[in-house]
Amino acid sequence: MAQLLSFSLSDTVSYVKQNDGVDGAVPLGSLNTLSSHFESLDYDICENTLLLKEAMGRGYPFITRKSIARWFIFLAIGVCTAFVGIFIDISIEELSDIKYATIKKFLDACSTKECMYKPYYVWLGFNVFSVLVGSLLVTYVEPIALGSGIPQVKCYLNGIKMPRIVRIKTLAVKTIGVISTVVGGLCGGKEGPMIHSGAVVAAGISQGKSTTFSFLDLSIFTYFREDHEKRDFVSGGAAAGVAAAFGAPVGGVLFSLEEGASFWNQSLTWRIFFASIVSTFTLNIVLSAYHGHPGDLAYAGLLNFGEFAKLSYEIFELPFFVLMGAFGGLTGALFNHINYKITVFRMRYIRLRWMKVVEALTVAAVSCTIGLLLMFNINDCKPLGTDPTKVPVQLYCPDGEYNTIASLWLQVPEATVRSLFHDPIGAHELGSLVYFATIYYLLSIWTYGLSVSAGLFIPCLLTGAAWGRLVGLSIKTFFPDALWCVDPGKYALVGAAAQLGGVVRMTISLTVIMIEATGNISFGLPLMATLITAKWVGDFFNEGIYDIHIHLSGVPLLAWEPPPLIYQVQACAIMSHPAVVFRTVESVRHIVNVLNRETYNGFPIVDSQSKANPSADGVKSSGRLRGMILRSQLIVLLQNKLFNVTMEDWESGKIDMKMFRKAYPRYPTIGEINLTEEELRCVLDLRPFMNPSPYTVQLTSSLPRVFRLFRALGLRHLVVVNNFNEVVGMVTRKDLARYRVWKHFGRTGVEELKISEKM
Repeated sequence: MAQLLSFSLSDTVSYVKQNDGVDGAVPLGSLNTLSSHFESLDYDICENTLLLKEAMGRGYPFITRKSIARWFIFLAIGVCTAFVGIFIDISIEELSDIKYATIKKFLDACSTKECMYKPYYVWLGFNVFSVLVGSLLVTYVEPIALGSGIPQVKCYLNGIKMPRIVRIKTLAVKTIGVISTVVGGLCGGKEGPMIHSGAVVAAGISQGKSTTFSFLDLSIFTYFREDHEKRDFVSGGAAAGVAAAFGAPVGGVLFSLEEGASFWNQSLTWRIFFASIVSTFTLNIVLSAYHGHPGDLAYAGLLNFGEFAKLSYEIFELPFFVLMGAFGGLTGALFNHINYKITVFRMRYIRLRWMKVVEALTVAAVSCTIGLLLMFNINDCKPLGTDPTKVPVQLYCPDGEYNTIASLWLQVPEATVRSLFHDPIGAHELGSLVYFATIYYLLSIWTYGLSVSAGLFIPCLLTGAAWGRLVGLSIKTFFPDALWCVDPGKYALVGAAAQLGGVVRMTISLTVIMIEATGNISFGLPLMATLITAKWVGDFFNEGIYDIHIHLSGVPLLAWEPPPLIYQVQACAIMSHPAVVFRTVESVRHIVNVLNRETYNGFPIVDSQSKANPSADGVKSSGRLRGMILRSQLIVLLQNKLFNVTMEDWESGKIDMKMFRKAYPRYPTIGEINLTEEELRCVLDLRPFMNPSPYTVQLTSSLPRVFRLFRALGLRHLVVVNNFNEVVGMVTRKDLARYRVWKHFGRTGVEELKISEKM
């Protein structure tokens, strides 16, 4: 197939050229290249003889016990995720109180003297030291802890093996890193990393052991040591993270469904919702007690929007909300475009680890410098009775007044969001909001992608709340009598939703999260209208920020639906062929040679008497299909030296599924298997260990049909057979992910991506 059909919304027909093969010469920052280093997870259940024997031997009592264990694990996931959030929240609050109280002390002491350099150096020292700790950990200890972790979790739930994403070391670096980021004054939040933290907690609890600390194996829940089981728990952990961050259990469930999960059913929905409820409830109880209100349950999430006394709207306000959504889509698209350019610059020129640390420290220094300059140059003073901060700073204001710009900078970002939502009319001047929104917007763009642990939700909410309040105040100023119902706090909420939706492009889950966080379901229609508009406008220009960073990494992410109008592309055009196969009874030497020579992770099993013959379609076949076996299974078989197995070996009970679960998930490499010359001359019967009924497609199956089967079942390998059930090829994730839909300025098409070994 030389070309792929492309079409625009105006029915203009054009063509996109196909890129064949693997190309190593790929410039850094390319969005149309996939990395060949990413592998899929094994979500398909291998129904071999061992599994069937184990299931029949254990019977229905084991099914009941396993179901109870699932509910217990989801309970533990909710509780532990909440305590991770509690530790992060209390640590940030205590350290931030010390920081801002110290800065206020120096500002008050030096505002009337010639020593204003002292509070600057104090502020700079707090920021640089805090960010240095987090950046060193992320850069030198665990780079996968960079950012919010949402793109990585999204890829994992899509079925991609993301190295080190759910390790305890990653959780430790993520936790300390996000504390240092927020205390260090960077434009980042703790809510996004909570999703990644919940995923790590879920993976660790469900497996009953740690791969970081190999000695830590409790030997419990061993029957959950499979990719498809871990996937379900990680989905619950991500949802529990959302619930803990925003106090939104339903939003957490919808987030896991909308943003990543490749598999879903009713029972899983109930368990994930249960974990989310437990996470919210646990965090609520502990934080309420910490803040001196035990039993009040007023702290449902780490991000507390506060109580909106009156959150109603009039019909004539809906057009304003839609326009704000459009503006949020525009600013979100600009945010993503500039951040993409900065990220490409980092990939090309800031590659050494010390340079990444220096960049993070530079942003920390610039952030406090700009904040202090705004305080000195904008004398926006208000009476102390309306102060929205714990540390009101007088600076050059008259006695009994405080500087409102200082109140926006000298507190954690979540408190600033709450202030913009609930401050009375007149608490902020229009000019102050313009400067603050613009500066914070630019700093947020620069910050996202630094070698620190930081989320994107709070910077977007804060920027949107600032310009949203600006819109509300402007309407109130120009129409003081006609629009009596205009509340600047309400418009701040809509602006926050529009900005966040324009950047991340979430709709359903974000709407529910905002509704649950505000506690007002009647405001759902304005929020939904705003978010849909922001997504549509943003999608007209580019993709969401998470998808852009996923594409930059070359991750073969599979979309929800196959590319349109490519029914003419058949399985024979996308498969890898000829397939590397094994016979049902194979020599150990041949297996070792193949594993050393090939990098494939799945091998079809064919009849021992089969011969490779050309089929009627002209495609060479490799023999009649009998089953499928994975590289990891072969490694375990070689490691346990199951050669020339006798009936006594089977009856002894030494050969069972525990062998494979014990090695999961870090299987040894073929180079770590030591075999003698005598053992290499042995044979290995693969029939008891192979999957005897792997999923297959016909040679003439269309690409959409192959895509739907592969995506819906969460497969890693799909065997292509001819009319005689003979193996002619294999389809893997990269064969499907390289056909990607592109959208730009109203035009839509399909392109075939290059696959590179150099990414």
